Amino acid sequence: GMLILETVVRIRREHADGKSIKAIARDLRLSRKVVRKAIRAPEAGFAYRRSVQPLPRIGPFQERLDALLAENEVRPRRERLRMTRIHDLLVREGLPTSSGERLTVSYDAVRRYAKRWLDERRKDAGDGAAAFIPLMFRPGEAYQFDWSHEDVEIAGKPMRVKVAHMRLCASRAVYVRAYPRETQEMVFDAHARAFAFFGGVPTRGIYDNMKTAVTTVFTGKERVFNRRFLIMADHYMVEPTACSPAAGWEKGQVEHQVQTIRGRFFQPRLRFASLEELNGWLEAECRRWAELHPHPDQRELTVAQAWDAERPALQVMLAPFDGFHETPHAVTGTCLISFDRNRYSVMAKAARRAVQVRAYADRIVVRLDDEVIAEHPRFFGRDRMILDPWHYLPVLAKKPGALRNGAPFQDWDLPPALARLRRKLGTGDEADRRFVRVLSAVLTDGLEAVEDAIREALAAGAASDDVILNILARRREPPRPLTIATSEALALAHPPTADCARYDLLRGARAAA
Repeated sequence: GMLILETVVRIRREHADGKSIKAIARDLRLSRKVVRKAIRAPEAGFAYRRSVQPLPRIGPFQERLDALLAENEVRPRRERLRMTRIHDLLVREGLPTSSGERLTVSYDAVRRYAKRWLDERRKDAGDGAAAFIPLMFRPGEAYQFDWSHEDVEIAGKPMRVKVAHMRLCASRAVYVRAYPRETQEMVFDAHARAFAFFGGVPTRGIYDNMKTAVTTVFTGKERVFNRRFLIMADHYMVEPTACSPAAGWEKGQVEHQVQTIRGRFFQPRLRFASLEELNGWLEAECRRWAELHPHPDQRELTVAQAWDAERPALQVMLAPFDGFHETPHAVTGTCLISFDRNRYSVMAKAARRAVQVRAYADRIVVRLDDEVIAEHPRFFGRDRMILDPWHYLPVLAKKPGALRNGAPFQDWDLPPALARLRRKLGTGDEADRRFVRVLSAVLTDGLEAVEDAIREALAAGAASDDVILNILARRREPPRPLTIATSEALALAHPPTADCARYDLLRGARAAA
């Protein structure tokens, strides 16, 4: 039949944002033909007309149907019957005909009649067909969350960022943050930062059907939220609710906010040296905006004043949720894992083992069983190798030749004493081998002790691995035990004589025996 305008607008917006027709059709549970039609429709006008309007066989049922519809209108919203249920009641009651068989009526005919009936009632009530239900929120009751895609310029290059929007429904205070992607760990990060920014946590969260949060979108409000997402909601003591697909007014503030925020912050196009700078600016801008603008309903207050009044009603945010997304990975023989199109190094002991990678919004942490074996800042480009030379020390100890052309050691920013030693030792296989011997000592003696030993050796004019290792060994040796003072009574009257001839006597005696 007919798509409601919100759905048409959503299809067109998602398509304009680069989403494929196939993906839109799948997510909205529509046929691709309908999606194409919505995209091509001029100015989002989308309707089709029947050339022939069949006469509904509603006649005999009309009286009963009117009664059912009138009863339904006055029921509380939760108890209202769906149209399929009303149709079912009519069919079950049926109407006997003169020939004894029961009359039935098609669901479509009932639905069309009910729509006309409701439209008439609304016209009579004088509230127009497009009446929205105004939503009133108590302070601290709810927030709304959504993503949008915005175009910015970072370090001179155009970039499309995913922007998380959170808004307190009562005070209308807003928090906006840009991310390179729209993934689960970004959702977690955005929540932790927004709650910290707002100074607390509302009791309910209203969500669009985000892939990251909603595993399956059922009809109506019954949703299956992703497990980790539910754990997060439980951590903050928030009840997540999803809007009905395409019921724009339910999350209207945020849907509208996405447009507003674009005009308010992202046009004309923002230019920053890095995402961090952009986000710092956005956060300051959110505060500035709240201070400058009146609250839409309570005009005598600014948004900032309404937000100050709402803050005491928010739940206390105890600790940020540990918002990682965990996946298993295999470590290569060269101590690397592939994650999100880049390669990161891990400690040598994990070579060829299975590890857990915890991805956060800004870093990755790699764990072998319960031990952290690598932590790197997260890189969002692709095909980069992110290496920590210390991860390779045990390998180096066995293969010093790798020092010169091993990838991890190309631009190794060495601690100062080690860097000086490296220069003093010079180049060549022998120099590398000597340097690696000193480096390996870091594994047993620790960096500080090794640096001290190097300084001591260089001060004595000896840039030699042997000297350095010797200094370390000396420092490692336990102090010599003190000589024991023996009391007079225990002193030997006859000091023992060292005389090997005695043993010869014994041997002779044994031979005789």
